[in-house]
Amino acid sequence: MSKKILILSGSPRKGANSETLCAQFAKGAEEAGHTVELIRLQEKKLNFCTACYACKKTGVCIQKDDMAGILEKMGAADVIVLSTPVYFYQMTAQMKTLIDRTMAAYYEQTLAGKEFYFIVTAAEDKPALERTMDGLKGLTDCVPDARVKGRLYGANAWQRGEIEGNPAMQEAYEMGRRA
Repeated sequence: MSKKILILSGSPRKGANSETLCAQFAKGAEEAGHTVELIRLQEKKLNFCTACYACKKTGVCIQKDDMAGILEKMGAADVIVLSTPVYFYQMTAQMKTLIDRTMAAYYEQTLAGKEFYFIVTAAEDKPALERTMDGLKGLTDCVPDARVKGRLYGANAWQRGEIEGNPAMQEAYEMGRRA
């Protein structure tokens, strides 16, 4: 059965290691017959959550930026991939801002039952990426019936291109095929 897959890239650098893994995931998913869309958060206008809780009353964030469109795409997707490089043992500001802004989806439960995949990259070994994985899982822990279907660790890749030849490349492709 064909699925709609939305990949959300939190990398501030276009074509960097985490996005290279996203491309491999997308390649595998498309070859398996799925529809894939990638959104680069760096290219979107995303304001910080102001904790006004207007979305709790209306189900919609009152801020006028690109988040409404992203939330709509997240709600329409069967599978959501969250991808981020690791900066100071955490996800990027772009990814954290996106997660904080899903508050309206939380109240409307538009992400309930979705499948999620996490892709993280860092210069360090796999254990150093766990805090970031835990942070991403914080979102799915708040979403009813969310299912984390895969976690990909792009370890030991710092500079652009260092992910090439890393076993994570094949893992990303295979994960996409299984999505």
